[in-house]
Amino acid sequence: MTAGRWKAPLVLGVVVSPILLAGCSQSTGKMTEAISVSPVAAKPYAASARDRECLARAMFFESNRSSRDGLVAVGSVVMNRLKSGKYGNTVCDVVGAKGQFAPGVMTRKMNSKALPDVTAAADAVIKGERHPKVKEEVMFFHTAGLKFPYKNMHYVVVAGGNSFYEKRSRRRAPEPAAPETAQTMIASAEPATQQTVLASAEQTMLPQTVPLPQAAPAPQPQMIAMAASAPAPKGARLARAPMRATLPADYEPAEMPAPQQAMMSFDASPQAADAIGAMILNQDRPPE
Repeated sequence: MTAGRWKAPLVLGVVVSPILLAGCSQSTGKMTEAISVSPVAAKPYAASARDRECLARAMFFESNRSSRDGLVAVGSVVMNRLKSGKYGNTVCDVVGAKGQFAPGVMTRKMNSKALPDVTAAADAVIKGERHPKVKEEVMFFHTAGLKFPYKNMHYVVVAGGNSFYEKRSRRRAPEPAAPETAQTMIASAEPATQQTVLASAEQTMLPQTVPLPQAAPAPQPQMIAMAASAPAPKGARLARAPMRATLPADYEPAEMPAPQQAMMSFDASPQAADAIGAMILNQDRPPE
């Protein structure tokens, strides 16, 4: 009786065991690469259904979906940004930030047979799973194979077709663009051309005083001398002709002061002049 009781459970276990083992090894997607390192657990996040969808979208469009390792790494970056508080207060704010993730990450359709695996990886990240190489300081990644000249990019891992890195420089450096539109920016090493102007001693330009134009001097009045007023000397046969000067047509005579009458000490008549001359001749002269 006792042996009969043990036979039924034993037979049932033998029949059910292959089915359970097959269910554990069965996969709903086509992921060919399993996670290569042990995941790291973090504090679970109380996410809404919308947050789960946004996280799955970021992991779907930013990874090649062939590696769960890459999916979890992208999800770890999203959660690191959320924890930093610099990119938004919710998962959807972080994923939908302008210019941070792939274009159309919030609107495009997720058509892929690997979508169930992406959703499962997103749920695992929400519950606290993290990529062991993607620490809290790692909040950036770009398409693997691209090269940038920035010295503050400290790479930690390459997973799912992306290179994940941390910015360690204290100085503010420009962030690389989205992985699909990233461009290499290399600063030119050629010095800027400067023009040097040398001024010679002979050509040094100094401010000079420009003389103001002076008005032309007013034409001086020209007087006509008349010799007729003086008495002609004796014995002169011809009287001296008066001298005339030609004046310009636009000449305007200035006001001349009234002529003053010549003053003489005495007015001598011809008879008096002859008498004075006779007196001079009669004076005694010193002996020669």
